[in-house]
Amino acid sequence: MASTATRGEARVSPVFLALVAIMAVSIWAVWTDFSASPGFAVFLFVVSGWIVSLCLHEYAHARTALHGGDISIGAKGYLTLNPLKYTHALLSIVLPVIFVIMGGIGLPGGAVFIERHRIRGRWKHSLVSAAGPLTNVLFAAVVSAPFWLDALDGVPDNFRYALGFLALLQLTAAILNFLPVPGLDGYGVIEPWLSHKLRRQVEPFAPFGLIAVFGFLWIPGVNHAFFDMIDAILRGLGVTEWDTYWGQELFRFWQGTPDIPPLTTVDIGL
Repeated sequence: MASTATRGEARVSPVFLALVAIMAVSIWAVWTDFSASPGFAVFLFVVSGWIVSLCLHEYAHARTALHGGDISIGAKGYLTLNPLKYTHALLSIVLPVIFVIMGGIGLPGGAVFIERHRIRGRWKHSLVSAAGPLTNVLFAAVVSAPFWLDALDGVPDNFRYALGFLALLQLTAAILNFLPVPGLDGYGVIEPWLSHKLRRQVEPFAPFGLIAVFGFLWIPGVNHAFFDMIDAILRGLGVTEWDTYWGQELFRFWQGTPDIPPLTTVDIGL
């Protein structure tokens, strides 16, 4: 049977359109400095942008699975980009947003429920798993484009910082999700190529993979090495630590508006 979905199954959800509208309004508020609290406008932009990226992440898994042979995807509502349709809304949306608010780190979300037995071929299984974090990589490239294209002339400082912080979140999500740890997409990429015996042995650990990753990130040496790598990649994209630092400080609007020195008075060279 052809891997297709009906027009209704693939219609974009009003919930997702509302998220995009909130993102657009918050972009305008940050750009024009319209909000009485610039930090709240940055917060709204980053959170809405982050949720939109999570929706796109899960959509990429679902769309790739559909073309791989899982024709049940459309009926589950995954192609509508509606976060309320995800099987693990808590893992996919709520917890990632909480981690962004609390720690400024992109938490890999949960997953749509894919009927893997419908998909034939190891490469197809690997691609289904890779599609989500690859979407985060693409999102990071888009939001950091003004930096690596050297197109920041005329861009308001607060908008620049918000973009830098959002790029950091996307990059951390992509890298963490690509780790070959059971329960994460990186393991899903390599799992089809492992022996059946090894997969059975690893399977019980899958629910604890993400917890283990964040446990390791609490170790100071591991945390510093991880963020040094993130900073190095961002510098390659033209995003400096100055950009991400003040983006996060603005994002935490509940701490008050930070006193940011004007860019003309500081050196933020790479």
